[in-house]
Amino acid sequence: MSISKLSRSNRMLLVYYAALLGWLATSAMHIPDGYLSPVTSLVMFLLVLPFWAIGIRKIRQTMSAKSVPLIALLAAFSFVIMMFNIPLPGGTSGHAVGAALAAIILGPEVATIAVSIALIIQAVFFGDGGILAIGANCFNMAVILPYVSHAIYQFLAKNTAPGAPRRVAAAGISGYIGLTISALFTAVEFGLQPLLFTAADGSPLYAPYPLAVAIPAMVIPHMLVASVVEGVMTSLVLVFFQRSNLGVGEASHPASTALTSGAAQTLRWVWVILGALIIASPLGLLAPGTAWGEWSAGELQKLGFASVPAGLEKLSELWGAPLARYNLPVLGNASLGYVLSALLGVAVIGLLVWLFVTLLTYGRPTPAVQENRRN
Repeated sequence: MSISKLSRSNRMLLVYYAALLGWLATSAMHIPDGYLSPVTSLVMFLLVLPFWAIGIRKIRQTMSAKSVPLIALLAAFSFVIMMFNIPLPGGTSGHAVGAALAAIILGPEVATIAVSIALIIQAVFFGDGGILAIGANCFNMAVILPYVSHAIYQFLAKNTAPGAPRRVAAAGISGYIGLTISALFTAVEFGLQPLLFTAADGSPLYAPYPLAVAIPAMVIPHMLVASVVEGVMTSLVLVFFQRSNLGVGEASHPASTALTSGAAQTLRWVWVILGALIIASPLGLLAPGTAWGEWSAGELQKLGFASVPAGLEKLSELWGAPLARYNLPVLGNASLGYVLSALLGVAVIGLLVWLFVTLLTYGRPTPAVQENRRN
């Protein structure tokens, strides 16, 4: 019997479980426009607003202009690392986020701002994540991930000296659990859509994946692959920061809020390393397949959907990113376009972080000066 001869409900069920059993899953978590209803998108945006306010207040209270290079570096690192797609079973791909590392070094409040800047630039310039879904993507990757990771790190690393092996292990575990929980939240947001928003005939208007499919399809591959990468990367980079005399380690130490003058030269080498990652970023193109939950309307039809959910189709073309999929078609070379996109993204992030932090901290003494005045 062909798929076209099955009933609509059976055909949809077949597609759901073909996706699940075929491991059509990823850790990208960049929700495109159309997968969440406008109501859900608004709720998620309202949820993330208080955390942005907390992050802004934290920057005003604890940061200074000397903090700009470190905040910009971690925001840029998050942006670039998300371009390195990791092959997953079933022919799809995923990536790490870098938010756990940012939370450990900057604190979860400032990490929320740094990662949010990267995510917003991805959505506006490169179409990686929807415009309406900015609130949801920032909540999942720039709030849940750093706050959960930081809490776990603080619990596991309590009463240990900076640089202790236990802290390195704690960093890896915190990154692993943080990204997995973030994936769970994303899956729940997907899975609630067909329960809450349907057409007159009962068909889903937006994301068509029920909770029974979305949760295992998002969480299991994270646990097996992507969260492992996030954890290992967090541990390795933290070790590098601890051993390179950068004057940074963890948000609980005053040195993490502003670099010492002697560390500035070393920080330049960190930017050189980031530049090497940018040049190597086309490796992210080698991972085949589209991220689970990020299929376009046309790709959904190829997966077996006779008709694309009406709301999804309507909102999917809401924003036409100028450099969609990190590509510059005029160059005729996908790899070169990927590298230039990475360079542009990092440059914009650096500029925005500099403007943002400078405006918030203008005229305020550095934390060290404030501490001396209190003493």
